[in-house]
Amino acid sequence: MRISDDFLNELRMRCDIEDIVSGYVQLKRRGKNLVGLCPFHNEKTPSFTVYPENGSFYCFGCGAGGEVVSFIKRAENLDFTEAVRFLCDRCAMAMPTDGFDDSLAQKRRRIYEMNREAARFFHECLLGEKGKTALQYYLNRGYTKKTIIRFGLGYAPDEWRSLITHLREKGYSYEDAYEANLAQKSEKNGKVSFYDNFRNRVIVPIIDARGNVVAFGGRVLDNSKPKYINTSDTPVYKKSLGVFGLNFAKNSKEKSLILVEGYMDAIALHQAGFTNSIACLGTALTGEMAHLLSRYTDEILLAYDNDEAGQKATERAIRVFSSIGMKLRVIRLTGGKDPDEILKKFGPEKIRSLIDGAENDIEFALLKARDGLDLESSDGKVKYLTLASEILSDVKNLIAVDVYSSRLAEELGVEKTAISARISQLRKKKAYTAQKKKYEEIQQDSLSKMSKLRLSTKTSVRSVRAQERIVTLIFENPDFYPAAKERLGKDFFSVAVLERIYNVLSQRIENHASLDLTALSSDFSNDEMSEFVRLSKQSERFSGTKKELLDCIAVVESEKERAQSQSLDVSKLSDEDFAKAMDMLKNNKNK
Repeated sequence: MRISDDFLNELRMRCDIEDIVSGYVQLKRRGKNLVGLCPFHNEKTPSFTVYPENGSFYCFGCGAGGEVVSFIKRAENLDFTEAVRFLCDRCAMAMPTDGFDDSLAQKRRRIYEMNREAARFFHECLLGEKGKTALQYYLNRGYTKKTIIRFGLGYAPDEWRSLITHLREKGYSYEDAYEANLAQKSEKNGKVSFYDNFRNRVIVPIIDARGNVVAFGGRVLDNSKPKYINTSDTPVYKKSLGVFGLNFAKNSKEKSLILVEGYMDAIALHQAGFTNSIACLGTALTGEMAHLLSRYTDEILLAYDNDEAGQKATERAIRVFSSIGMKLRVIRLTGGKDPDEILKKFGPEKIRSLIDGAENDIEFALLKARDGLDLESSDGKVKYLTLASEILSDVKNLIAVDVYSSRLAEELGVEKTAISARISQLRKKKAYTAQKKKYEEIQQDSLSKMSKLRLSTKTSVRSVRAQERIVTLIFENPDFYPAAKERLGKDFFSVAVLERIYNVLSQRIENHASLDLTALSSDFSNDEMSEFVRLSKQSERFSGTKKELLDCIAVVESEKERAQSQSLDVSKLSDEDFAKAMDMLKNNKNK
């Protein structure tokens, strides 16, 4: 059961890929196509290309490719059916009510519903008899009842099975709770038992930008370890995309987002009126998080803790945001180790003044570099200028480099030309190193992909290229299929993904079904779709003929025979088989 091809084709026609992708990527026109920084990996040079002519996209950096449904699947972390539903809502189309497999979407919806029920349970426990100590904990932190209700804060009782028992009464199984990471399980003597994942902890529900409860964070009420427990990856939640408070912050009137380390800091800032505050969840800032945030703002204000760990996290965040070209300022927290402590000591006015005085990433790095150096001494000046040149050599904006070079020269009494020459020297060295590293990564990635794709370790590159060309020729010329069908038997393809693509194409051709990219996306995984689009882009350079198809088939057959002849164990052959093998070797030699 599936969504019909006719429906998918109509959806594609209504959903302009340029319009959809522009909501996630800043695109610039390059000829008839559009390019931008890839939303699926970190890059400084645009390698993500949108092809409006056939409604596809492809990144030449990470290899992600597909069409509009595939893009939404990746960008929103959805399955196929949910991505179709997302686009239907976008273009005001009615989702079909039957005729397709909705099992994964149903599983995700069930987890969303279960998470919402769990959030209610935790919140009710907080406000009930069992939650007196936990409620006092929140009140001692300065949270008001209004804030507690607004964020749906809760408490997990100090019991082994209270939540899963409650969920069982609501119609959910222990396995359901386990899949949502609301339960853990243990096996002893062949018997499986389940117990609550969160116990005796204050609970913070994590809500995504669309308003779904996707995960939970739990903090102990004392100093026991681990201090925090967060939901692991589930069908509805990825830690690498986990951002707390975005559901509120995206509706803030502020143009920037304040990024803090923990959700407790974010809650405190919201209560103080800084409703554009968000926090990462249980992991260091990732490129995926940065791309997600870039959809909602052009500027990030970093307010990480001022301890050593927080400063390292700040430096990492600067690198991640800079790599995708986001505007960034760093709030230097003075008067406390984190925003929550500063609010308690000095109130919201102090935070506002720190925001007003926030430094951009260049100023932050330069100020940090001069810490502990005696700039009155020659040695101190040399050390600082060496570090400053290193910092400015990473800055892409040449005007900014010129401005800061002039400041350094004036402040330290040195020639600007010397600073500029050092920066230029470092830039050339880094460009060469980066180019070499990228070449090595591309080589390694190519070898890695090839090894994963091959079913046989003895498949030659020549055979792989021929197999790639065969599937693209059949896709572009379905009328070639009958001529190829008889020779493309079960064991013809030695490349798994190509065999999979061929099987889908052949089935669709025989059933007179659509070969449109959006229709094909219902049959392919993200990786399969990416590989298919890559092959299609390569194929645009050639004009295929039926003779070329037959020649490619002959190449694969010849390479297969050659590999078989080289692997023959002559000692185990009968006289008749030995004679046949010798004939085959002679024929191959004469070709």
